[in-house]
This record gives sequence, C-alpha cells and structure tokens, in this order.
Amino acid sequence: MVVDDHPMWCDAVARDLGEAGLEVVATAGDGPRAVARARAVRPDVLVLDLNLPGLPGAEVCRQLAGGGDGPRVLVLSASGEQEDVLEAVKAGATGYLVKSASAAELVEAVRRTAAGDPVFTPGLAGLVLGEYRRLAAVAEPRDPRRPAVPRLTERETEVLRLVAKGLTYRQIAERLVISHRTVQNHVQNTLGKLQLHNRAELVRYAIESGLDAEL
Repeated sequence: MVVDDHPMWCDAVARDLGEAGLEVVATAGDGPRAVARARAVRPDVLVLDLNLPGLPGAEVCRQLAGGGDGPRVLVLSASGEQEDVLEAVKAGATGYLVKSASAAELVEAVRRTAAGDPVFTPGLAGLVLGEYRRLAAVAEPRDPRRPAVPRLTERETEVLRLVAKGLTYRQIAERLVISHRTVQNHVQNTLGKLQLHNRAELVRYAIESGLDAEL
C-alpha cells in the first residue's frame, strides 16, 4: 500500500512497484484514510510519506505498526533529517528511504522490508544505531525487583548480537550459514521472549545489554 499526499507521486510509486511485479492493494493521500484503508486491506508493506494532512505519517506508523501486528512500514520521505528518521523508527518503521532513491532502489527496499530486513538510505542506519547507543548510555539502571528476563538460547543470543551490529537478516544468514527464514524465526522467538514489538526495540535492548560490543 502506498501513502502520499501528492497524487502524481503516489501514482508513480504505485506504478513502479506494479511494473516490478509487486501487488499494490491500495493507495491513500492523507493520514486518517491511510489508517482506515490499511486496516481494511491489511497490506504486507506500507510505503509511507511522513508529511500527510489529517494525521502525521509518524502517527500513522505508530497506529498501524507500533503494536507489532500490523504491516511493515517503509518510510519514503523527502526529509533525511535526524529528527524525522528517529521519530519514524521509534514509531515502528522497519526502514527509511529518501525520495531521491531510484525506482530500482525503491523496489529492492520494498522487497527487503517485506522480508523483515531494515532498509535505510546510506548513512541513516548509522544515525539510528548511534542514537540507540546514546540512549543506552544514559538509561536508568535496571530495577532488581523486575522479573528476570527469559533466557535466550545460544543461537538466539548470537543472532541478537548481529542484529545489534546492524546486519540485515540476509547478512546474518550468510554469516551463520543458516537460512534467511531461520534467522527470522530466531528474531520472532526472541521478540516473544523479551516481550518486545519490533526490531527497533530489539536493537535498543541488545545495545543496552552490551551485545553490540561483544565479539
């Protein structure tokens, strides 16, 4: 599903995706309509602009993907500003692409988003990881009265460590010599055990736990 308030741009994106063999199930030009249509047609991927009338794109993302059971969201925005990128990721976006990307880059980004891989315009992934590291450095100490975190298997911990380092699921699969699907299963199991909702929360947990610094 494609959401953008500029009809010509929205149609062009939908056309490029359709010509690449991807099924565009709906489009929308404002925030409220985007939420309603997405809940009706339940797309696998939402290609979402941030600057929308009626409801900001970040709030659309939060309502649809923030709980972890909605579509994966790929933000496609004219802005590459740090504040916009971080707000989108915190709202649950899987990836963030600026509108200067080519049609081929967009198609590849949508395919990777559908597979659960984080996709960012070059330079933005490091920005996001840097922010999570900063937040982890100033995070409050864990309360010893909190229930113990469920124990992860050795393989789940290994996958989590590589997620924290910013590797895609495909790169993790190649590194560990396992299938892409197996990596996804490990990530889903870990999310369930830790009671987290999306990859962004998982990365933050891993960084807070120091896993990104381990070999």
